[in-house]
Formats: sequence, structure tokens, C-alpha cells
Amino acid sequence: MKDSLENTIYVGKSKNLISRVGSYFQSSKSHSPKVVKLVKNTKDFDYILTDTEFEAFMLECRLIKEIKPSYNRMMKAPLSYIYIKINSNYSKIETSFEVSQNDGNFYFGPFTNKNTVERGLQGIKECLKIQCSNNLQNTSPCLNYSLGLCLGMCFDVSAKVKFRSFIKDIIKLLNGTDKNILNIMESIMKEAAEKLDFDTAIKYRDYIASVKSLIAKEKVITFSEKNKNIVLIEYLNKDTFKIFLINGPKIVFSRLFKNFLPNIKEIKADLIEIIYSYFSQKALESSIEIGKHEIDESQIIYTYLNANKNCCNHVVIPEEWIKNKLTASIYEAINSLL
Repeated sequence: MKDSLENTIYVGKSKNLISRVGSYFQSSKSHSPKVVKLVKNTKDFDYILTDTEFEAFMLECRLIKEIKPSYNRMMKAPLSYIYIKINSNYSKIETSFEVSQNDGNFYFGPFTNKNTVERGLQGIKECLKIQCSNNLQNTSPCLNYSLGLCLGMCFDVSAKVKFRSFIKDIIKLLNGTDKNILNIMESIMKEAAEKLDFDTAIKYRDYIASVKSLIAKEKVITFSEKNKNIVLIEYLNKDTFKIFLINGPKIVFSRLFKNFLPNIKEIKADLIEIIYSYFSQKALESSIEIGKHEIDESQIIYTYLNANKNCCNHVVIPEEWIKNKLTASIYEAINSLL
């Protein structure tokens, strides 16, 4: 959508473009102030047709980042992304807007919602009683210790050891390998509800939702970093499909195939050559690291692959297959898609 000066002020996608665009211009009391203002400032619009919804998602994401339309809030401000930082000696857990390479510290993220990160960390710290207001520097009890929010790591050596053990448990939680902390939080919530302490129950319900969101985001990042080379095939109808080669968070190749059944053998041979062509150089590059500029694309890819299994199939092509030219293995992978 564009204003009178031809500036793009909003980018969106829809399966049914006529219905979606029309909904903005229909009188409705349910419209938010943002939508009302958007409609008043819209003087023209352009549209781009894509073959699949997956392409539309990825294109929408790219255009919002490139154009930064004034009425789009998501995916346009990398500075809003945040990381969880844990010191290498397990002595401190905090948030950070940047990642320092090779500093020995543990980083989780990037996460796209600062409030979710802060709420999740607050819940974890409150649950484990590790909210030391002295930052472990003093040798006397802090104020939070007297309030029951600090287990005493500010003055007690044994508590400091326990604190570092908790930090390691938090790392396991964020890695998705141990959910014991989440189980403790759920127990606190249930116990509070049973005692009719609904304020505490609601508070922990929100804490738990935030922690689960952090874990889910880490799954996305881990998936993208581990599954570098993905072949995705999406069927448009019984005799038309589109293939995508995905390297980390990026589509590196796509092509539409129509009436493919009579030429299926030739197409499979072509696909093998395409895979070698587009993945061979990528396989030689260093491992992929998902940063704040790639997290949105990674989220789209991960979600789409897991939510649209009825219309699309995908396989991961290991780097060893490319480097060692294991054509038979690649052929079997393609065969499982078509």
C-alpha cells in the first residue's frame, strides 16, 4: 500500500487478495486505529503474485526488512532483537543486544520480543530464587535474600555453587534437553491455584508461556543451523509442483514444473544436477549461524515445513553427500519427494 507520495507504507500477504484488501476499506467498528489511519493514508497499491504461500511469506519478510514500511511493526528493526547471555564461568545471566564472537560466553537467541525474554528470565530467576541484588560481589546478604528472592549466593559459598549448578540447568532448558525447571514452575502454578492464590498462579502461567516461547525459538535456530541444505517440493495440483533449494535461512533456487509426470525421469536427473550446482559451494562454506538478520526467515521456513506436510515434502541433503558425490543417496532423497 502506498501513500500520495508513492511511499510504501504497508506490506502484507493473503491467499485471497481481493477479500483481504477489500476488508480494509469496508466500514467496520472492529478496525484498530492503526488500520483506520492506514486506509486514510493509502492512495494506491501494487501486488505481486507468487506460485505458493511459502514464497509469499518469504517475500513479505524480505520487503518489510528492505522497505521498512511505517505501518509494519514486525521484522523491520534488527536492533529490537535480543539475546540471553550466560558468562563462561556460569556466574551471571543477562540480556544482550549483540553477540561477541569467541568470548567464551553462552548466547541464546536472537529473540524477537524483549518483553518475552525479560518475563521468561524473571520467572526462571524467581522460581530458582537467584535474584541476587548484589550481583554476587559482596560478602553480606543482599536485600532480596531477606525477601526470599535470593538463595544466598551473595555471601554463602555453598549457595554460589548451587547457583552455578542452576545456571547449567538453565542452559539445558534453553537447549531443550532438560525441562526440569519448567516442571518446577508448573508445580508452583498448580500449588498456587489449589491454594486459591490466583495472582501467583496467573503470574506463573505467564512466566511459563514466555519460557516455552524461548525454547521454541531456540528449536528454530538449532534446526536452521543443523539442516543447512533442504530440498522442498510443494504441489500446486496433481501435475504441477515447485521445488525450492534452501540453504539455512535463504532460498537459493526455485523452479516451477508443469505436467511433470511424462518426464519424471528426466526431471529427477535435472534435479540432481541442480542440487549439485547450488549446494556444492555452500557445502564448502563455514557453518551457518542464525543472527538477528536471519531469524525471521528461519522462523518462516521452520513453521512452514512443519505445518504444511499435506501439500509439501522436504528432505535434508547432508554435506557429505555433496562433497563425496553420493549421487545414489541424493536420487533416493528426490525419489521420496516425487
